[in-house]
Amino acid sequence: MTMLVHGLTFPFSNSSHIQNLTIASSPSPTRSAATPSASLFFSSNSASPCRSHASNDFSSVVFLGRRVLLSISSLLVCSDPFSRSLSMAMANQVLTLERYTDSKEGFTLLRPSSWIKVEKAGATVLFEEANKGSNNVGIVVIPVRISSLRDFGTPQFVADKLIEAERRKESTKEAQFISVSERSNKEGLQVYEIEYKVDSTRGGMKRIFSAAFVASKKLYLLNISHSDGLEVPLDKDKRMILEQVLHSFDVAPST
Repeated sequence: MTMLVHGLTFPFSNSSHIQNLTIASSPSPTRSAATPSASLFFSSNSASPCRSHASNDFSSVVFLGRRVLLSISSLLVCSDPFSRSLSMAMANQVLTLERYTDSKEGFTLLRPSSWIKVEKAGATVLFEEANKGSNNVGIVVIPVRISSLRDFGTPQFVADKLIEAERRKESTKEAQFISVSERSNKEGLQVYEIEYKVDSTRGGMKRIFSAAFVASKKLYLLNISHSDGLEVPLDKDKRMILEQVLHSFDVAPST
């Protein structure tokens, strides 16, 4: 079965719960430096039609996951000095992490223990910071017909397609690529990790950490979204904690 999302077609496995979808610790990886903005756009002359189609498929699935997670996030707008001070104090709180494992869907990760698990249509699981739902950790699991991320393309190629998809969104004012990396778990499973910033009319400036892997004909997509504006920037300590969440995303251990 194929599904059309924002003008791109990608292959889903024929699964009943996907038909009901309503919205269109491993070693630290070595990161590649940000490339000039011109390199963020894919030229069809530089890849085979097969690779182009597969990568379009992947960016569409990733974009679908981002739309799911963004559509269930909300922004706490702080306009007065007291609210801004309160926001800054909340931002400086130290996060502690705890292990979360979904044995049914087959994934595991560390997550902020104080963030609240919320039930939202379209997301497999979503954790939100209390009183600031735009800071969240979400996972989407989608059946696919491929068995490896390499079937979609290289990490950089996938990152380029994701940034393209972000820039095409009506609400996006700017999307800035930061880095992309690849790591392997103990079983050799490939995991792509992408970091970028988005300035949007629906939430302001955000730092996004994404990770994806394919296992058992399922695409596992993690998105970590956190505010990173001028008034309340993402501090170094909290960034390190969010990176721990990113690097912990893996298949669940077999029981």
